[in-house]
Amino acid sequence: MRSAVNNPFNPGSDIVPAVWAGRTVQLSDWRNVVRPRLARGLPERGRTILGEPGLGKSALVRKIATEAAACGDWVTSQVRVPLGSDPLKLVADALLTLAHVAGLPARREKRLKDLLGRVESIAASGVSLALREGDGPDPHVVLTDLLIEIGRAAMKEEAVCLIHIDEVQNITDERALSQLLIALGDAITHRLIVTAPGDVRIEASLPIAVYLTGLPEFEDRAGAHKGATFARRFAMTVLEAIDDDDLTLALQEFVTPGWVIADDRGGVASIRMTQEAVAALVDLCRGEPFLFQVAGQQAWYAGDDALITADQVTAGWEVAQREAAAHVERILGRLPHRERDFLEAMAQLPPTDRTLTRIADLAGFPAAAAAGPTSQRLDTVRGIIGRGKPYSFRHRAVEAYLTSDWPTLT
Repeated sequence: MRSAVNNPFNPGSDIVPAVWAGRTVQLSDWRNVVRPRLARGLPERGRTILGEPGLGKSALVRKIATEAAACGDWVTSQVRVPLGSDPLKLVADALLTLAHVAGLPARREKRLKDLLGRVESIAASGVSLALREGDGPDPHVVLTDLLIEIGRAAMKEEAVCLIHIDEVQNITDERALSQLLIALGDAITHRLIVTAPGDVRIEASLPIAVYLTGLPEFEDRAGAHKGATFARRFAMTVLEAIDDDDLTLALQEFVTPGWVIADDRGGVASIRMTQEAVAALVDLCRGEPFLFQVAGQQAWYAGDDALITADQVTAGWEVAQREAAAHVERILGRLPHRERDFLEAMAQLPPTDRTLTRIADLAGFPAAAAAGPTSQRLDTVRGIIGRGKPYSFRHRAVEAYLTSDWPTLT
């Protein structure tokens, strides 16, 4: 009955899993703030969603994009930036696709044809050649102009245009990063004069939503080099682990009435999960969306009948625990030595003794003040700790890995 074909859990990157857990704040932000405001011509900042690997940044925005497309909005494919690539080429190509959706190539104005030709040149040659040739406006001006035309067309069709650029931390060329952020920022802050009911002329913002997703270090580069302008144009969120209550709620359909699948006879069947199995799965994944999907996937494979039991969750985790350990080790392996030392020292202390002074002393800092910047980065940039009184871990999988035998089953 249960098989690879009907397994609803999917730990793959950038995929919207069938069993969705949490992120209600970010989804509500799109449904209740970003889209309604843009659809009314009201200004709204872009969104930068950062976080450590496995927290579901890309999947979150793909879910938002799926909802947007279902509402008739215009959505780019995920513009994923590989390390060392030219982001202007990738974005130009995505905008040309949107231009076709907007019907711009069918219009006969020479101005538009020239504009599309320039964007096609950027899509072919990238920012380096465009800047070196110095023939005509900079790439960011050309891309902004096309975004404005697409925004005008979307406004006429009462649609919102959503642009998603992923792995933004891979943009290492400072010129390319500057050109891209300026183009996107200028487009989302552009204002048009439109005629409202009653023949009243008002200013309106273009219905363009921009989502940037990536690892936490992007904030350092974008914020430090672009300063207040970037902060004014993009609101940043650092994702954290998902609450256990949200994970439990995501699995409730398995408890009652049961997860519906196609059976072998052309009908349907329901796969259920015991309450003990739900509790075991939620406890093992420690709030990590990636590990939640891994644990669910392996629990599904641990049997083939209509009931997932706690024993099957345990058996599945025994298959998955090496991957769980590797997942956390990748996160820790990315950290600078001082940040890693800080976390390891913090993990050695009892929870009630995790003060900055005690942690700094154990980690080898000359004074508590010297550890302040490290603790701040681990809190506000990476979302791994919380600087309360006492300090605490916000990344529960990192905490479990450093303070216990997890992910090994005892």
